[in-house]
Amino acid sequence: QVQFVESGGGLVQPGESLRLSCAASGRIFRMGWYRQAPGKQRELVASITSGGDTDYVDSVKGRFTISRDNAKNTAYLQMNSLKPEDTAVYYCNIRPPIPAYWGQGTQVTVSS
Repeated sequence: QVQFVESGGGLVQPGESLRLSCAASGRIFRMGWYRQAPGKQRELVASITSGGDTDYVDSVKGRFTISRDNAKNTAYLQMNSLKPEDTAVYYCNIRPPIPAYWGQGTQVTVSS
């Protein structure tokens, strides 16, 4: 069983930035950031392998950057130019996700 602890969320205005962190309790080959907005299904936002290969959902390309520190088993999500539609609870998990690994997530709210 792997545990993930997400942090770094908050309330920001449109156009501002946030950096999320996800600490895993063990080594993970492919870590993913996911989000779930109210009334919507959870979706994959970005993922990164231990070798640094990344991919992103189209809606965040050019604005979000995923990175990781393998020594710390930690992944990051740098979110720039935030939009109201980015408002969601952000989670991390492996990819594909295992239901038992979902953590509490961190709330990101983008509002003026």
